[in-house]
Amino acid sequence: MKQLTAADVRASFINTSLRERKAVTLPAKFDTLAWTDLDYLGWKDPKLPTIGYVVAHLEDGPTGIMLRQSVGRTRSRPQCSWCEDVTLPNDVHYFTARRAGPAGRAGDTVSTLVCANFECSANVRKLPPMAYTGFDREAARAKRIERLELRSGGFVADLRHTA
Repeated sequence: MKQLTAADVRASFINTSLRERKAVTLPAKFDTLAWTDLDYLGWKDPKLPTIGYVVAHLEDGPTGIMLRQSVGRTRSRPQCSWCEDVTLPNDVHYFTARRAGPAGRAGDTVSTLVCANFECSANVRKLPPMAYTGFDREAARAKRIERLELRSGGFVADLRHTA
């Protein structure tokens, strides 16, 4: 992911009000993030534990969204829709995000299952287990990174559709 400034991050949000945008608490250690190891920037708001933020690089630049975590518990262990890691060391939560524009103001939302603290970029960079003799683990890791970028970016891009 390309490095962003705090102003870039705040200006990128498409489904927030101006007041919400100004109130965004940036992630801890924002100035020292390893941007090259991120497929998207995602974090939970330390002041509002059920609020999360995601910024993805789309074709026309960085695009940010605000998500709300569902407070209910699932009956089984869900799989993250973005990294699709079946051996996750972390929890997965159900997040909902308003669409941008008039549709979002009218209550139109989109939901997904995502790693609780948006650890997908770290998860896909782990070497997968050896599936069979001759399995190319590096190629599998590269494919997982590529698919994460497509799924997370696709979710963010979908929120721009206002009709």
